Amino acid sequence: MKSALLSLCVSSAVCLLSSTLAVAADAVTVKSLMKKDLPDYAGKEGLMISVEYAPGGSDPIHTHDAHAFVYVLEGSIVMQVKGGEEVKLSPGETWYEGPTDVHTVGRNASTSEPAKFIVVLLKNKGAPVLTPVQ
Repeated sequence: MKSALLSLCVSSAVCLLSSTLAVAADAVTVKSLMKKDLPDYAGKEGLMISVEYAPGGSDPIHTHDAHAFVYVLEGSIVMQVKGGEEVKLSPGETWYEGPTDVHTVGRNASTSEPAKFIVVLLKNKGAPVLTPVQ
């Protein structure tokens, strides 16, 4: 009886952990909308992406090594860079992140509604969109 109960508890925990990881993996959707070389700025490109946070979704701590201009379309998001204050943004509001900023908080302000925003990145040609920070 004890081993059956223990097995049931372990199985339940594994299922719960698996579903939590699946939610975390699906919590952020990024789509490339446009990429354009910037011939007036040698070695630079502009990249426009849309980002959608599922309810409760968030980003890992990261850098962009780019100028990032954010415009919120739907829902509300919370943003913060290292050394700065948390800022809650709603539709129509904007935010900026510089090339040397460490993006410490990027998350959906809601646990029940999705949030969507556009990001325009001015970055080195071919550089990654973001680099995780440990």
